[in-house]
Amino acid sequence: MAKILVTGGAGFIGSHLIESLLEDNEVLCIDDFNDFYDPKLKEDNLTGVIKRENFKLIIGDITDSRLVNNVFHKENPEIVIHLAARAGVRPSLEDPWLYEKVNVSGTLNLLEASGITGVKKFIFGSSSSVYGVNNKVPFKEDDTLLNPVSPYAASKIAGEAYCNTYSYIFGIPLISLRFFTVYGPRQRPDLAIRKFAELMLRGKEITLFGNGQSARDYTFIDDVIKGIKASLEYPLKGHEVFNLGNSYPIELIELVEMLEEGLGVKAKIKWEKDQLGDVPVTYADLEKSRELLGYKPEYHIKDGLQVFAKWIKQLKNG
Repeated sequence: MAKILVTGGAGFIGSHLIESLLEDNEVLCIDDFNDFYDPKLKEDNLTGVIKRENFKLIIGDITDSRLVNNVFHKENPEIVIHLAARAGVRPSLEDPWLYEKVNVSGTLNLLEASGITGVKKFIFGSSSSVYGVNNKVPFKEDDTLLNPVSPYAASKIAGEAYCNTYSYIFGIPLISLRFFTVYGPRQRPDLAIRKFAELMLRGKEITLFGNGQSARDYTFIDDVIKGIKASLEYPLKGHEVFNLGNSYPIELIELVEMLEEGLGVKAKIKWEKDQLGDVPVTYADLEKSRELLGYKPEYHIKDGLQVFAKWIKQLKNG
């Protein structure tokens, strides 16, 4: 049984991960329950684990270096899975300083504390956004990251750079996982699939940007959790980067059609021009993840959307 610290554990990915880890580990969770979206949703995410004997919740902000240091020295986590972040491309255009503070300085606080206290492994939640406007597809881990098009993307590149630096300085085995548009039950309400679904179920109009041909590599939450847990088992020295995607890009208009089928309702669509910061496609090359982690996504987008549709309809029906 390992002692694992999960930052951002009350969020979408974090709460699913904690449920899985608690089967055979002691889990600490740091989350500040900020108001990027309704904190009540984050509280609900932890309903199934909050009373577990091998779970401990610490309400706090990773940008508070004193709090972070106190947690590490008091609790002595063996492994850190760092998922806490300010997320989203478009909001990062409005307040890039906040993204710098949380995603870069917050990550630096955790890495510094990990190095000082001798953490055995550190896993960093990165993003497909780091690839930016990349004309070479699919995206491979050793592609040059010189074209970020949002402060969010830039902050994740900086986080990966600090991970590489701290792995070198302290010898921490460190993995950066680049997530590709994760979806499923408990998905954040600002993300496209859930936002579209809730509006469609209410008979409201959804807004699509561009010509509907932008494509995303949608990855079901269960597959991502398996990938994260596989990275826990992977023996390494230094810093490694892995893609966790589905390697099956879906165009925006095709996604809406699949949602219509899953929800049993027709979408009312309003078209707008392309948004600043958006990229035309994300597409994960999974060769490295398959070979070294044994990562093999099982959910086709249609199957994952059926699971999501069932969850969202139950949620809305109480």
